[in-house]
Amino acid sequence: QVQLLESGGGSVQTGGSLRLSCTASAYTYRRNYMAWFRQAPGKEREGVADIYTFTGSTSYADSVKGRFTISRDNAKNTVYLQMNSLKPDDTAMYYCAADYRGPLRPGALLAAENFEAWGQGTQVTVSS
Repeated sequence: QVQLLESGGGSVQTGGSLRLSCTASAYTYRRNYMAWFRQAPGKEREGVADIYTFTGSTSYADSVKGRFTISRDNAKNTVYLQMNSLKPDDTAMYYCAADYRGPLRPGALLAAENFEAWGQGTQVTVSS
């Protein structure tokens, strides 16, 4: 079965915007935590943002605070990543993750190794 379906990636110029979407299966979504990660060529995978789907509580990487917004629509089992003021350093493959099974650390992003479900990835390229 398909657990996560991603969409919304593309190519934009510096300062542009994109909105990524990730729709999960009902079972996967009900694990309550979902997140966005990204990986650029030659770099390690890094957390971008995560959200507790029940309350809407969010966490962000310092590099995207004030520019990116993670949100969810529980009725649609969908999480979004609104990406504004994009810059070349944001260029990466973006992955949606769900089914978190690990510790909770207030003020810290959830660790990738504790997510059990992953999307296929969607490419974001920012030029100029």
